[in-house]
Amino acid sequence: MASPRGRCRSEMIVVSGCLLVLVLRFRPVLARVCNDNAGHNLENAWYSRDGQALPIMVLMPMNESALRSSISQGIDRAVQLAIQHIRESRLYSFSLIPKIYDTECDNAKGLRAFFDAICFGPKHLMIFGGVCPSVTSIIAESLEGWNLVQLSFAATTPVLADKKKTVVKFLNHFNWTRVGTLTQDVQRFSEVRNDLTNELEKADIQIADTQSFSNDPCVNVKNLKDNDVRIIIGQFDENLASKVFCCAYNLNMFGSKYQWIIPGWYQENWWDKANTTNCTARKLLTAMEGYISVDFEPLSTRQIKGISGRTPQEYEREYNRQRMKKGVESSKFHGFAYDGIWVIARTLTRVMEVLRQRERHSIYRNFTVDDREVGRLVLDVMNETNFLGVTGQVMFRNGERMGTIKFTQFQEGQEVKVGEYNAIADVLELINNTIRFQGIDPPKDRTFVRLQRRQISVPLYSILSVITILGMIMASAFLFFNIQNRNHRLIKMSSPYMNNLIILGGMLSYASIFLFGLDGSFVSDKEFETLCTVRTWILTVGYTTAFGAMFAKTWRVHAIFKNVKMKKKIIKDQKLLIIVGGMLLIDLCILICWQIVDPLKRTVEEYSLEADPQGRDMAIRPFLEHCENMHMTIWLGIVYAYKGLLMLFGCFLAWETRNVSIPALNDSKYIGMSVYNVGIMCIIGAAVSFLTRDQPNVQFCIVALVIIFCSTITLCLVFVPKLITMRTNPDAATQNRRFQFTQNQKKEDSKTSTSVASVNQASTSRLDSLQANNHRLRMRITELDKELEEVTMQLQDTPEKTPYISQNQYQEANSILSVRNFTDSKEEEQSMLKNHHDHKWGSVDPSRTNRGPLEDINSPEHIQRRLSLQLPILHHAYLPSIGGVDASCSSPPLSPSASPQHRRAPLSYGVMVSGL
Repeated sequence: MASPRGRCRSEMIVVSGCLLVLVLRFRPVLARVCNDNAGHNLENAWYSRDGQALPIMVLMPMNESALRSSISQGIDRAVQLAIQHIRESRLYSFSLIPKIYDTECDNAKGLRAFFDAICFGPKHLMIFGGVCPSVTSIIAESLEGWNLVQLSFAATTPVLADKKKTVVKFLNHFNWTRVGTLTQDVQRFSEVRNDLTNELEKADIQIADTQSFSNDPCVNVKNLKDNDVRIIIGQFDENLASKVFCCAYNLNMFGSKYQWIIPGWYQENWWDKANTTNCTARKLLTAMEGYISVDFEPLSTRQIKGISGRTPQEYEREYNRQRMKKGVESSKFHGFAYDGIWVIARTLTRVMEVLRQRERHSIYRNFTVDDREVGRLVLDVMNETNFLGVTGQVMFRNGERMGTIKFTQFQEGQEVKVGEYNAIADVLELINNTIRFQGIDPPKDRTFVRLQRRQISVPLYSILSVITILGMIMASAFLFFNIQNRNHRLIKMSSPYMNNLIILGGMLSYASIFLFGLDGSFVSDKEFETLCTVRTWILTVGYTTAFGAMFAKTWRVHAIFKNVKMKKKIIKDQKLLIIVGGMLLIDLCILICWQIVDPLKRTVEEYSLEADPQGRDMAIRPFLEHCENMHMTIWLGIVYAYKGLLMLFGCFLAWETRNVSIPALNDSKYIGMSVYNVGIMCIIGAAVSFLTRDQPNVQFCIVALVIIFCSTITLCLVFVPKLITMRTNPDAATQNRRFQFTQNQKKEDSKTSTSVASVNQASTSRLDSLQANNHRLRMRITELDKELEEVTMQLQDTPEKTPYISQNQYQEANSILSVRNFTDSKEEEQSMLKNHHDHKWGSVDPSRTNRGPLEDINSPEHIQRRLSLQLPILHHAYLPSIGGVDASCSSPPLSPSASPQHRRAPLSYGVMVSGL
C-alpha cells in the first residue's frame, strides 16, 4: 500500500498534468484576458522614461515546509545583493522590483502562482526562477502565449541548460565510446536523456543500454550489468540516488571497472539526508567512491573583477555576511542568481535603447510596440549578452547559458573539483593529479574480450614428438632387418613384401601424430584446413596399409591350410599386394568422395568468458579450432564401419588359423593380440577424445598415445618374435612342431571323423621309414656333390678325359635322380623325375664323342654340358635350405628335424607351399 505522501504526490502530478493541458488548450484566451486585466499596471511607454520601476516575476518555493525552501532563502539574499549593487552602480535608469511568488516546489501550486501573477499582478517584463526543475519546466512550456522570457538560474532541463556537450567532451577525453543511461521516469529527466542521446549519436558514442525506473532501480541496474555497461550516465534526483548506489553496491557495480556520471546539483551531504535504503552509510560511501558529477561552476576561480566591480571572492565574502545576518543557509546557486539579475538589468537596458531608437526613427507620431515584439526583442538581446560575472563568462546561445561547467569527483567522503569545461572556448581542462580512479588506469567502457586460443602445450608436443621419433626409428630398424634378411628362409617364408607394408603403415600412423599436434598457433587458417585433410588421409591409409597387409598374410595361410580338398595351391605375393591395393582403393574412394562432397573445414568454437588470471580489467574468451564439416557424423560412421569390418575379418582369419604351428608362416596369434589391443585402445581413445574435445592438450595426448601404442604393439608383435627366433633357433621357425588342423565343419558326422583318424594312424608307421630313407638319400646327395666339385676341377686340368669322365658322372647322377620313392605313386613319380632329367640334361649326341678332346673341350657345347650337369645336382642338394618342396613328396614327415619341404599330410591330402 502506498504511503499517504506518495498518493498525495501522485495525485498532485495528475492534477498538474491536467491543469497544464487546460492551460495549453485555452492559452490564447487566458493570455488575452490576463493581459487585459494587467495592462493598466504598466504603461506601454515604460521604455521611454527613466526612473521606472520595472517589476520582475520571481518564482521560488518560499514556504519553509516546501522542498528546497532553504535553497530559495539563500538565493533571495543573492537577488537582493545584486539589486543593491545595480542601484549603487548608477549605470541603469530604472529600478528592478522583484515580485516573489511561492511555488512550494509543486507543479500545480506553481502553475497557480504563475497565473495569479499574470492575471492579478503587475505587468512583468521577465520571469526569474524557479528553483524546482519540474515547476520550471512546466511554466516554460506555457510562456509563449504571454510573450514572456524566463531566466532560470537552477534549471536542469535541456531547454534551459545544456550540459550534453560537456558530457560528450568528457567521454571523448577518456576514449569512452560505449555508455549506458539510467534515468528516473520523470519528464524533465527523460528530456535530458533524449537530448543527450542525440548528442551521443552525433559523436559516434554507442549507447549500449537505456534503462528507466520509477521507484526501485535494482532491476534496471542489473540489466545494465548484464549488458556489460561500464560507463553509466545517471539522471535522477538525490532521493533515488541513494537507492541506485545501494543497488550498485549489492551488485558489485563499483570500483575500478565502473564509472558513474551523475548530476552535480545535489545538496551537500545528500547521501546522509536522502538515505531511505537498507544500506548503511559505509556501503553507500563505498559504492559512491569515484563518481563524477557535472554541474555549472558556482563561482569563478579567477580573481578578476566582473561587471559589478568585484571579484568572485569579494562577492562571496559579502554574500556570506548578508546571509549570516539573516541566519539562512548558503545556496550553491547564489552565484547564478546574482549574475541572473545582472543579465536582466543589462537585457532591459538594451531593450529600452532599441525601442527608444525605433521610436525616434518612427514615422508614426504615436509609436507603440506590442508584447510579442517586446518578448522577441528580449530574447534576441539575451542571446547577445556577454560579460564577466562572478560565475565566469556569461553568455547565451539559443537560450542556453554558455558558462563554465565543473567536474567534481567523490573522493573519501567529499567532492573534489577535478576539472572544468569552458563552453565558450569549447575547451576541457582537467586539473593534474586530482582525478583518481579506483584502478591504475581509467575504467574501460566495456569488458574487453581477448580471444585466447586453446592450443597444444609446446612441452607436451615436444615430448610426444620425441616418443614418436623413437617409434619411427624402431620401425626403420625393423625395415632394415626385414630388407637385409629378405632371402633368409625365416623372413622369406613370412612374406617380406607384406612385412614392408606393415612397417610402412606403422610409419604413416606415426607421422600423423606430428600433424595432429599442429594448430593455429603454428600455421595459418588456410594451412590448418589443409592439415585437416592431410592428417585424415595419412592416418586412414596408414591403418589400412598395416592391418591390410597383416590380414592378407593370414588369409593366405587360411586359404592353404583350410583347403578341404587340399589341392596344390600357389598364392604369390602379387596376389596379396592386389588385396591390399583393393583395400586402399576403397579407402581412396571414401576419402575422395568425402573431400569433394563435404570437405573438412576449420571451425572455431568459442567458450564462455573467463576472468583474466593476472587480474587485469579484461575477460578471456577461449576458442578452439576444429576440423569439421556439415555431415561429420555420417562420414565418420562410414570410415568406422569399414575399419571395423576390416578388423572383424582379421579376427576371423586369426581365429581360423590359430592351430597352424609354423611360426614363419602363421602370425595369427600375434595378429589376434594386436587386433585386440588396437580395438580396445581405439574404442577407449575415441570415447575419451570425444569427451575431451574442449581440452586440446588432453585430447592430443590421448590420440597420440593411442596411435603410438597401437603402432608399436603391432610392429613389435610381428617382428620381435622373428628377431628372437633368428637369434636363437632359425630352423625351428620353419618346422611344424604340432601339425593339427581345426576343421571348419566341427559338426561333421562321426563316420567322416573316424575315417580321417584311421588314415592318419596308418600313415604314421610308413612316415617313420620314409624319413630314414630320406635322410640317407640326402647324405648321399651331399657326397656326390663333393665328388662333382672334384670332377669339375679335374676337367679344367685334364681336358682330354672329358668325354669319359662326363659319361661316368652322367650315369652316376642319373642313378641318384632315379632313386625310388617308397610310396604308392612310385611309378608315376619316377616318370616325373625321368622327364625332368631328360628335360634338364638332354640326350648325348653320339657324333660329338668322335671329336678330339682338344677340339671340343672348350667349345660352347661342352661348357653348356658341364653346367647342365652341375646345376641340377646343386639344385637337389640345396633344395631344403631355400624353402623348396619336392614335387614328388606326398606326405610330410612328423620329425622335428625334417625340412618343411618334405612334410606330409595324411594320404588323401597333398600340400605344396610355393612362392614364400
